[in-house]
Amino acid sequence: MTEWVEAGDGEGMAHIGILGLGNWGTALANLWLKDGHNVIGWTIEEEVHHSITMESINKKYLPDIVLEGLTSTMHIEDVMAVSEIIILALPSSVILKVFEDVLPHIRPSHVLLDLAKGLAPGKRLISEALQSRLNEESKGNAIAVLTGPTIAPEVASGTLTTALVASHDRSVAERLVTTLSAPTLILHPANDPIGAELWGAFKNVVALACGLVDGLKMVGTLGGDNLKAAIFTAGFREGCLLLPQLGAKGETAFGPAGLGDLFVTATSPHGRNRRMGEKLGTGITLQQALDEMVMVAEGVRAARMFTDRGNEMGLEIPFVKAVNTLLDGDLLPDDCVKRIVSLS
Repeated sequence: MTEWVEAGDGEGMAHIGILGLGNWGTALANLWLKDGHNVIGWTIEEEVHHSITMESINKKYLPDIVLEGLTSTMHIEDVMAVSEIIILALPSSVILKVFEDVLPHIRPSHVLLDLAKGLAPGKRLISEALQSRLNEESKGNAIAVLTGPTIAPEVASGTLTTALVASHDRSVAERLVTTLSAPTLILHPANDPIGAELWGAFKNVVALACGLVDGLKMVGTLGGDNLKAAIFTAGFREGCLLLPQLGAKGETAFGPAGLGDLFVTATSPHGRNRRMGEKLGTGITLQQALDEMVMVAEGVRAARMFTDRGNEMGLEIPFVKAVNTLLDGDLLPDDCVKRIVSLS
């Protein structure tokens, strides 16, 4: 196990590199900077790099947060050269591609913390695909997954938040928890990274469906809290049945990575997947909704991939399929929610 400087208790600081300065990566950067760590971030977006470098603000994603002390770069090698803990704060749609640029710069001392969740090509989870590439390059670096009810603007503003750090090697999770926990970020170690990652992806599908209710409420009378509760329940039930068949431990459903993350993502006004569903619920097309979104709504990709995996395995996934049919444009929002609440 790699040694790195532990912090959070006034005894020192860790050198943290964050790849991806969207709202989540930026929120964590702000929190760890305030806790005394040394943080550098990489972004591919020139406007983000410029605003952080010139004004210490990420105008695009978190314009109300001053990022005092954050170093920004557009060169991955800059981050890798000075960091020991590498935070992969990248959208699931691009993380594997970006990781190919990361690989040549990985040293034995690097520990990787993956924030992206979901299914990758080849019937694997994203963290499994990352581990496979490391193995192919004869690199033995540890990978852990961070997930839980973590709305980025709240984390950035100092709202008390809990989350899980999961790894097959529990000692890796425990060391990361010790190092990265902060006064307003309480981390817990876990040894079910598969379950944590699966729930981290699945909750976005449920959030899309719950967002439909909010959109329907804006344009008519069908939407409401009663309906949202029914949608939420149906989604959680399907997750409890489906995800153990994909490798999740059953008990993960009832912790921060499962029910906790599902609740906040499906109900918070800040949740981008809920917001995507809300836009679709008003009757606009998927492409129109995507064009209006600044941040990536992972639930669209997750719905596609869970549908594909369910079909391959012959699994019954009526909730996911209803959402996917809506995304394909073959089901209206009101018919989608009616179909979901009619599930037994």
